[in-house]
Amino acid sequence: MENDLKLLGPFKQVLTMNKMPLKGAINDQQLPVIAEGGILMLGDRIYEVGVFNTLLKKWSSDAKVIPVAADHIALPGFIDCHTHIAYAGNRANDFALRNSGSSYLDIAAAGGGIWNTVSHTRLCKETDLIKLTAQRANLLTQQGITTIEVKSGYGLTVEEELKILRAIQQANHTTAADLISTCLAAHMLPRDFDGSAKMYLDLMAQVLFPILKTNNLSNRIDAFIEKTAFDEEDIQPYLRKAKEMGFDLTIHADQFTTSGSRIAVELGAISADHLEASTSNEIDLIAHSDTVAVALPAASIGLGCGFTPARRLLDAGACLAIGSDWNPGSAPMGQLLTSASMLATMEKLTNAEVLAALTYRAAAALNLSDRGQLAEGMRADFSIFQTDNYQNITYYQGSMQPVAVWKDGSEVFSRTV
Repeated sequence: MENDLKLLGPFKQVLTMNKMPLKGAINDQQLPVIAEGGILMLGDRIYEVGVFNTLLKKWSSDAKVIPVAADHIALPGFIDCHTHIAYAGNRANDFALRNSGSSYLDIAAAGGGIWNTVSHTRLCKETDLIKLTAQRANLLTQQGITTIEVKSGYGLTVEEELKILRAIQQANHTTAADLISTCLAAHMLPRDFDGSAKMYLDLMAQVLFPILKTNNLSNRIDAFIEKTAFDEEDIQPYLRKAKEMGFDLTIHADQFTTSGSRIAVELGAISADHLEASTSNEIDLIAHSDTVAVALPAASIGLGCGFTPARRLLDAGACLAIGSDWNPGSAPMGQLLTSASMLATMEKLTNAEVLAALTYRAAAALNLSDRGQLAEGMRADFSIFQTDNYQNITYYQGSMQPVAVWKDGSEVFSRTV
């Protein structure tokens, strides 16, 4: 065992995020902060976290000691629980049109939006899509993100959806972060499909779902419930079939109109994402369920619309996570910490609530229980920031970036400051 033990420290502060509430509001006094702390790892797992000098006395003869420079802090690796980084093409024209007065729904109806990206992604070779996905994942890793959810949804045929999901799987072998794939074949009804929404969804459920299971390409099914996508009547049989087959469900819900969050709760979805249009009824419904509310503030910034009512969700008792929603249309910035910090400003979120939403609560949105906290048995995924005060991470609104990122007990990124 001694050959695999590594002790890092001393850190000015170690934020363990351990033994914190899964749901509801959190004040900063609830944050577990270890001053002059250390992290002891055994292989790819956390073995012990505590005061560095105490750990040093206990383990100095067995562990390799890796010193840390003064005024550094450590916290769990961030988890980006909602991205669309497996795509090709560019939608700068959509952004210009929105800023000129066109709405997201208007642009989609005219053939822009998601369909624009579908057209480019279909033309992209699988090998090129692997590279593009890996490149974007690597950029997220440099931000301290060690687990990244990645959706399909820009193929919208059986073969093209499989191509994207294979690309995500292959990119996962070439990136340091863990890529968690999600099938979003129900992103929109493809313009070239000769049939109804129900016929398209039936095809995907009958043909695509079994292949996903057989080839272990994804255990998560997503659906966009919206005017430009699928209504609640058509989508429910599709989602029920997915649940019957053992898939986890997640829903693009309440982005422009409501109904998606109700379906998410009724079907026991792991998460309901977006929620910008949620009213008191939807907030109360989510808060009294086990469905995680996922805010995507970069989409609000990209579209110039209101933010997810994060404060009200937390005060009502919901579990709130925050994702980047990195996609080529509504959220091209790809900056999780920046957008989360902006949400904190607009919705008056505490540092504890933001960091929880980026770590263990984001893990819950992906149904993962082995990360998001620095505690015994958890994956040794963490980021190191050069500062003496964790509050500076949100204070600088994303301009403070990690100086080092560790994944599964190994340093996978470092930068010179």
